[in-house]
Amino acid sequence: MRRLLVAALAFAATCAAMGATPKLVQAARVQTLSPVVYDGAYVRIDYPMGDVPQDRGVCTDVVIRAYRSIGIDLQVLVHEDMRDNFRAYPALWGLSRPDRNIDHRRVPNLQKLFERRGAKLPATQAPSDYQPGDLVTWMLPGNLPHIGIVSDRKQSGTDRPLVIHNIGAGTTEEDMLFAFPVTGHYRFRVE
Repeated sequence: MRRLLVAALAFAATCAAMGATPKLVQAARVQTLSPVVYDGAYVRIDYPMGDVPQDRGVCTDVVIRAYRSIGIDLQVLVHEDMRDNFRAYPALWGLSRPDRNIDHRRVPNLQKLFERRGAKLPATQAPSDYQPGDLVTWMLPGNLPHIGIVSDRKQSGTDRPLVIHNIGAGTTEEDMLFAFPVTGHYRFRVE
């Protein structure tokens, strides 16, 4: 219990020090402080508010955890929308019904949810089009979809915002906005 209190106080102090930074960006940035092993294994998790172990995760887990820390459970949003509109979602995994253990951890499903919620924006090559807290998706080599959260910090000497994401080495904040082909840009605001 004491460890949880210490962690909560540290999180609050970190957020306070960030000032006007959007809460979603603050929540994502805090994740860069703890090591995470890149692990996309299928895991049975609780519902709602289910999560894989905190020391494990992939790119979608950064987004899921950031939203969850500000009171939005993407697991529930994706599951309920897929339950009611299953055919609207990508049929890439051979499923015949939603799976609340994994559906929200798949980039194409998050893209579809954000699109269906009216959060889709043009995916441009103009850094100024990307605001702190925006979500960006890419297609990595090998046709691997990826997602990250636009930071309020910029690459030194440029107007290009950094991105908070996990591409395999844990959660990092780095210059990668245009490192791969951008496949989606979303502004899913709930603050």
